[in-house]
Amino acid sequence: MVEVSVPGLVLALFRLVLFGLSLGLTVISYRAYSGNGGERLKFAFIGFAFVSMGVAVSNLNTQLLLATTGGADREFVLLRIAGTIPFSVGFGTIYLSLYR
Repeated sequence: MVEVSVPGLVLALFRLVLFGLSLGLTVISYRAYSGNGGERLKFAFIGFAFVSMGVAVSNLNTQLLLATTGGADREFVLLRIAGTIPFSVGFGTIYLSLYR
């Protein structure tokens, strides 16, 4: 059985808020791109989409880490890497959209 603590609940709540904010930014950037077009807005939309995916994978990693106990260190390192890649791609494309 998994024990639930107050800090764990607060962390889960803040992670849900973070995920909601990242999805909101993705929707806003998509609306701007579909309304105005342009390369910069396209890259901004793609960047925010990848950042949202990174947030989702990070949330999943945290939930899995809290739900299991021991023996899965290698798998969690791979999941952390999988969560880092969308963040890197997302922030890279946002950088490109602002740089151009």
